[in-house]
Amino acid sequence: MRTYNFRIVNVFTSESLAGNPLCVFEDARGLSDQQMLALALQFNLSETTFVLPPTEAGATARVRIFTPGYEMRFAGHPSLGTAHVLRAMGLGGDQLVLEFLAGLVPVNAIENHWTLTAPMKGQPKISEADISRTQMAQSFGLQDNDLVAHPVWVDTGADQLLVPIRTQALVRSAVPQAQLLAQWPLSSLGRKSAYLFAFDEKDPKKVLSRYFFTTSGGGVTEDPGTGSAAANLGGWLIHQAKLKQQPCQDIWQIDQGEQTGRRCQITLQVLTESTICVGGSVMEFARGTAYI
Repeated sequence: MRTYNFRIVNVFTSESLAGNPLCVFEDARGLSDQQMLALALQFNLSETTFVLPPTEAGATARVRIFTPGYEMRFAGHPSLGTAHVLRAMGLGGDQLVLEFLAGLVPVNAIENHWTLTAPMKGQPKISEADISRTQMAQSFGLQDNDLVAHPVWVDTGADQLLVPIRTQALVRSAVPQAQLLAQWPLSSLGRKSAYLFAFDEKDPKKVLSRYFFTTSGGGVTEDPGTGSAAANLGGWLIHQAKLKQQPCQDIWQIDQGEQTGRRCQITLQVLTESTICVGGSVMEFARGTAYI
């Protein structure tokens, strides 16, 4: 039997009982893929990360991300939370480079506020979703005209379905309709998810979002804070600006997790058409040891 130390951090918050929780295994050498997946299921958080020695030049560490059902190429809050743990372990300072299946991701900190650069190659990938506007609206108990535009796939490191909603009140009122799950389109990973968002009518730089995804058991759950989806919102904004022949360089504040009781504050910054940054505060919540 071997021991493996882990830490639990809360991402996109500075509070101990808020944000999106993440479990980080400090040294995953000796764990098989099956054991990593089993540990992710054991903790049953949206993601669990496993730190390994880097294989690419310039990387601080190699990081593998597992949900309770499968491995992910990239995810936002695991990037920020793992970087926070690495710095606390003395394996890096305020500037790190994490090696993921999706590529190298630069992460930097100002005190406990961490920011990542999305690992997209070139400009964001945008494609129309194979679901009608009406079907998407019905899937959340909404009306056709409650959507601002047709839902689209956006990929800045991990593809997700983005659904622009007319008002923040409608985002709050959205309820996934279990009987209509079959019509949700699949991502490249074979996952069904939807990122609903709306801009504040008085301040368009403030966004309210909710992220839903289907679980291995067939139900739907809501993620408190989704950094990769925030990056994809940046991709959506770049695409919209190009359609209007306008520049897109700005900062948005995203509020997510209100309905889950784990509120998250996420910063989205678009620097160029090929540079999107996502950030938030991270705080350590607990430490422990697993016996495998």
